[in-house]
Amino acid sequence: MSFELFFTGTGLVVKGVLLLLILFSVVSWGIIMFKMYQIHKAFSESGRFMDFFWKTKRFDAIASQADRFASSPLVALFNEGYSELKQVMETGDTRTEQGGAISTDLGGIANVSRALRRATNLEVTRLEKYTTFLATTGSTSPFIGLFGTVWGIMVAFIGIGKTGSASLAVVAPGIAEALIATAIGLVAAIPAVMAYNHFQHKIRVLVKEMDSFSTEFLNIVQRNIAGK
Repeated sequence: MSFELFFTGTGLVVKGVLLLLILFSVVSWGIIMFKMYQIHKAFSESGRFMDFFWKTKRFDAIASQADRFASSPLVALFNEGYSELKQVMETGDTRTEQGGAISTDLGGIANVSRALRRATNLEVTRLEKYTTFLATTGSTSPFIGLFGTVWGIMVAFIGIGKTGSASLAVVAPGIAEALIATAIGLVAAIPAVMAYNHFQHKIRVLVKEMDSFSTEFLNIVQRNIAGK
């Protein structure tokens, strides 16, 4: 029997369960395709940006070309840190020591650090966007399918009771129609769980890269300010 015949032969509740699971599966695959593209771009452009960052050396030159790597979360960190650094320097939110060197102990660098942490949190939120739906699909779809199966089997046994026949020809179609709900639930859940775990691993790697970049950025700023 085809899926169309299965679907038309089921009751209203099982039909609703199947439609809901199909919707979950379609949306999940849409999210999977989008996140694969987004995270791939984030990795590739982050690598290119880091090469450009270390070769260019000057913050103003890097800032003028940063839009070339807009998909990289590191660019967002750099833009936030550089913007805060310029503001600190322009407003004089630091004091000079003897000889004119700028002290990093009085809050100026701390402002840049906070800007980098804020940018990191925003980028993590952006990268994790929609992945919660994958986790929800993976955890609930099997139970939704099981509900459809239990309901379908219950209806099948009610039909057996009404007809008074328990032959295989009578029992098998109803049981098969019920079990397809569990099958569709697993079809929706398995890719969603695998994709969610994969994306979480990739995001953790990107978070480590952001933390390392923030540390390097602050080290560069401290060395250059203190050396003035």
